[in-house]
Amino acid sequence: MNTLSSVKNPQSAVKTRSSTPDSPWLFFALAYALSGLFWIPAGLAGKSATAFPFSLLLYSGGLGPMIADIILVRRTYTTEERRDYWRRVIDFRRIGWRWYLFILLFFPLLSISGLMIHLINGGDMPAFEKVAGFLNNPLSIIPFAVFILLFGPLPEELGWRGYALDRLQERLNALSSSLILGTFWALWHLPLFFMNGTYQHQMGLMSSAFLLYSLNMIFDSVLYTWIYNNTRRSVLSAILFHFMTNFSGELMPMPQQIEIFKLIIKIIVVGAVIYYWGYQTLSRSHSPE
Repeated sequence: MNTLSSVKNPQSAVKTRSSTPDSPWLFFALAYALSGLFWIPAGLAGKSATAFPFSLLLYSGGLGPMIADIILVRRTYTTEERRDYWRRVIDFRRIGWRWYLFILLFFPLLSISGLMIHLINGGDMPAFEKVAGFLNNPLSIIPFAVFILLFGPLPEELGWRGYALDRLQERLNALSSSLILGTFWALWHLPLFFMNGTYQHQMGLMSSAFLLYSLNMIFDSVLYTWIYNNTRRSVLSAILFHFMTNFSGELMPMPQQIEIFKLIIKIIVVGAVIYYWGYQTLSRSHSPE
């Protein structure tokens, strides 16, 4: 099987037995359809999507990218390619220690940096009630972390980075693939803005918070590709990076002014990555480690 470490152009990796030019779009269509099958009824019900039994629809819809991925991996990958795929999901050795540091520390440091800028400019310190709660009961952070992992990072990244990113990079450069994937990733969340009780519904569709939310996903997508292409296409790296995004955000929710500062810092980091690693592959070598 072709991999990033064995082909001249990383974006042309993973040629599979049934690869077709429209396979990325087939994945997006299938993921959207599977999620909409559950999310549309939940939104039309007008009830809180976080309350039973509507919570079942909410969480089932979140499995759309994973189910689409499993179907298409089974349909298009050879036996050896399927083995390689699942190895990339669980093999922690693909991720070098420097990448682990970035994955685990980037979002916490980003939040702290945004907070410091906010405080320097005369802003108030947020309450951070969840942090206080976990300090009083440290063991309660374990089910909190498991919940965040299972409902977002794991089922989503099996599809977004595990399947769609490779398909896009077969045809386009790494930056274009990232921006397209980030846009589809953000649009996939749109039904959540119509469901009472969700985090997205509280933002309000087409609000400034909605714009920040969407832009963050698009710029984050570049960082996901950068990490993925430099860790031998580790799907686990994407799962962990997504986990740290959600974990940091849930643990330390920030007011909008701080989120703006964070986005500005993130854009600078993304610009540096594109400049130093190159937009074609977001990797300095054709054999990233």
